[in-house]
Amino acid sequence: MTQSLKIDFVSDISCPWCAIGLSALEQALDKLQGEVAAELHFQPFELNPQMPPGGQDIGEHLAQKYGSTPEQQAEIRDTIRQRGADVGFSFNAGGRGRIYNTFDAHRLLHWAGLEAAARQPALKKALLVACHSHSQNMESHEVLLRAVEQAGLDVPRARAILASDEFAPEVRKREAFYTRQGIHSVPAVIINDRHLISGGQPAAAFEQALRQIAADTSGT
Repeated sequence: MTQSLKIDFVSDISCPWCAIGLSALEQALDKLQGEVAAELHFQPFELNPQMPPGGQDIGEHLAQKYGSTPEQQAEIRDTIRQRGADVGFSFNAGGRGRIYNTFDAHRLLHWAGLEAAARQPALKKALLVACHSHSQNMESHEVLLRAVEQAGLDVPRARAILASDEFAPEVRKREAFYTRQGIHSVPAVIINDRHLISGGQPAAAFEQALRQIAADTSGT
C-alpha cells in the first residue's frame, strides 16, 4: 500500500547543499515508488537576505561569514562537487564567482506553487542549475525568466511579477514562519509537518528515513 507524505523542502537556491539534498531526495523517492507518494512543496529561506544589488564576491563573502580561508573554501568546493556528482548534480568547477540576493527567485517559486504546482519542482531545479552549474547572476530578471521558460511556465506572467512586488509579503511571511519554527540552516526537509531531516543527506539516508516515517504513519 502506497503511503502519502507531505514534504516541505525549505531551502535557498544559493545553497549548494540544497541542490545536493534535493537530488538525493528525488533519488530516494524514485526508489520508494509504490511505497511512498510525495506531495513536494518548496518553501523559502534566504541565507543572505541583506545581500545588496550586484551581490558580493563569494570568496570575500565566505571569509566574512564563516572565517574560512581560500584553501578551506577550495577544499569545501571539492567536497561539494563530489557529493553533487554522487547524486547526478553538476557544479561549475570554477565555482560561482559571486553570490546574489535570491528574493525574486523565491517570489517566482511561490507563484509557481500557487498557480502551477506540478511545475514548481522544474522551476526549482532550473534555478539551481543556473546558479550552481552555470554560475549565473541570480538577481538578473533575464536569468530568472529563462528558468521560468525552461520549466514550462508563463513567461509574461512571471515578467509582470518581477516588475512588481507581488507575492513579496507572502514570501516574507513563509520565511518568518520557518524561522520561528527553529529553521536556521538549510536544506530542512519537513515531513507531514512533524518530522525534520536536516542537511544535504545522502539518498540512502533519505530513503531510510522516509520509509520509517511512512511505516509509522500507516500504523497510526
